[in-house]
Amino acid sequence: MSEDSKVTTNEYREQRIANLRKLEQLGFQPYGSAFERDRLVEISSSFVEGREVAAAGRVMTVRRMGKASFATIDDGTATFQIFIKKDLLTEQEFTGFKLIDLGDFIGVKGSLFTTRTGEPTIQVHQWQMLSKALQQPPEKFHGLQDIEERYRKRYLDLMVNHESRERFYKRSAIIAEIRACLTERGFIEVETPMMQNQAGGAAAKPFTTHHNALDRDMVLRIAPELYLKRLIVGGFDKVFELGKNFRNEGIDRTHNPEFTVLEVYEAYGDRQSMKVLIETLLPRLCSKVLGKMTVEYGENSELLDFSPPYREVAYHDLVRERMGTDWFDLGLEQARFRAESAGVELEPDISHLLITHEIYEKLIEKSLRQPTFVTRIPRQFVPLARSCSDDSELVDVFEFVVAGKELCPGYTEQNDPSAQRRALADQAGADTEKVDEDFILALEHGMPPTGGLGLGIDRLVMMLTGTEVIRDVILFPQMRG
Repeated sequence: MSEDSKVTTNEYREQRIANLRKLEQLGFQPYGSAFERDRLVEISSSFVEGREVAAAGRVMTVRRMGKASFATIDDGTATFQIFIKKDLLTEQEFTGFKLIDLGDFIGVKGSLFTTRTGEPTIQVHQWQMLSKALQQPPEKFHGLQDIEERYRKRYLDLMVNHESRERFYKRSAIIAEIRACLTERGFIEVETPMMQNQAGGAAAKPFTTHHNALDRDMVLRIAPELYLKRLIVGGFDKVFELGKNFRNEGIDRTHNPEFTVLEVYEAYGDRQSMKVLIETLLPRLCSKVLGKMTVEYGENSELLDFSPPYREVAYHDLVRERMGTDWFDLGLEQARFRAESAGVELEPDISHLLITHEIYEKLIEKSLRQPTFVTRIPRQFVPLARSCSDDSELVDVFEFVVAGKELCPGYTEQNDPSAQRRALADQAGADTEKVDEDFILALEHGMPPTGGLGLGIDRLVMMLTGTEVIRDVILFPQMRG
């Protein structure tokens, strides 16, 4: 065991505080002021020998060699090497640099050169202290060994894990490109309430709160859908919202109680116009953010190809492919026997419809690896969509599935207030107060034919960055105690 590994965390902190005091004695301010700088990524991309630059960043490594030292600094855009030499600095600056610890922030001014090993480097002529770190950073090469700690202390993960930082840069770029794409197509971004009188737009358990000034119980929204449709009624023709939804439900590899969703509504559109939007948006994201149409996804590096067009197949056809062409002619007991023989566990009292959906969710959906639009879903599962013109038991929707997971539903929206009331009442059952009467009233004022979709941003980022764990794409995920 090395001497360093025997030092406790408290001893490291005490040593850093001692170095801080020595820096103060030398005339340094341990917590300095603003520093005008060139970003390291720009210094690197426009490197010219001899050019004078100013840079700043966190000290990531230090290699001391008597009268000279090499160090690397990281400013969040790139990592760059600096060179400290005694005869280029004042005695104060050279002595003070000996008191620098890993994790400290410094600002440097100097000239660019290339070392004998070919490393672009800043030869420092002047430096100043910007911020002293009192805690020891994670060890550079092993990082945070505790995965839970990476999520609880994301700042440490980002500090040492460039792959993690790059993933969140991509997330930001994806969201910016979504906004640009929709704006170019004539959509406007809007904001709707996150605190609502009643949850609507999906079937989920909400978080509840109390509004003291109004003396009213309220819920955090589970979806913005019903408010966005009110805007379509009011005359907006193309709207979208990028924001948080909240569902008081489970936490697992693909679910977080607080998550980000894009919802889009287009007056005079339908499911088909939403399909066109997806086949426009995803290739654009791949091209502009990733620079390629394929993504290596998951532990097995499965290759997902987002080049359009994407496969389109009806729900019933997928079931027949898996369970036999006679599936929908079977009686309940025959269907149960065949489903259980295929490995699907069923509740004792279950309908043919629900057996079919269990087969879809447990066997079929997970087998759909490449981008696929699953269409013509049974109406019982999508109460806010319009029925297919040729079959009132099916709705004119798609579920967009990639790598075995639903990424986005797209609808021909229900704009018949009477049909919408019946569908919401069926969904609510005995809880009739869950029917949003104000929304029905809005529909009675007339909503044009409308297409809509809801795209899970967290799952989209998971797909495009190749990760299977939702906590890897949310900066501060909810964690168990």
